[in-house]
Amino acid sequence: MMDKTYRTELCRIFLVEALPEPLTPASRHLQLFDNYIIETRLRLRSIRLPETKEWTYLLQHRLTVRDGDLSVLKVAEMHLDDAEHTQLETFEGNEIRKNRYFHEFDGRLFTFDIYLGALWGLNRARVDFQNEVDLAAFVPPPFAVFEVTNEPFFDDGKLVYRKFNEVREAVGKLSPLSDLPNRKSGPSDPLY
Repeated sequence: MMDKTYRTELCRIFLVEALPEPLTPASRHLQLFDNYIIETRLRLRSIRLPETKEWTYLLQHRLTVRDGDLSVLKVAEMHLDDAEHTQLETFEGNEIRKNRYFHEFDGRLFTFDIYLGALWGLNRARVDFQNEVDLAAFVPPPFAVFEVTNEPFFDDGKLVYRKFNEVREAVGKLSPLSDLPNRKSGPSDPLY
């Protein structure tokens, strides 16, 4: 039985070519530094708010609920103070850096992650749901090029060990969402 300290996250994740309008790289965002502790399901997350240079530190534990389904996760997290974070800094090194933007589209709040460093060029959008019925019925937005919700390769815990050329190769094996019947097509010339 799962401890009550875990919250359930239901989400779908898409690759996008770029930030949708009206967002730009200069729009308000968070800077995320996720360090994955080797051979565990733990990550040390540092969040920086550029306007104030304020930092927030978390230790997170993420679990899938069902094999092969990454759309439903159990997540537990602890907020850390500066001293606790300093003690855990020894685990830093397997890091993913990204800028996170927020934007509402069709009545749903999306988060957009623009990856930095070795994964520069990778852009993802995530949308969260309150229940599995809404999750299953959701029609991807026109700015979504590929859905990667249940593609383990595109989980951050795996991406931390990848380079963009490996991402490009993995994307080449995906079917674009524009191939789906009854869906508006997305960008005509995706970056991938």
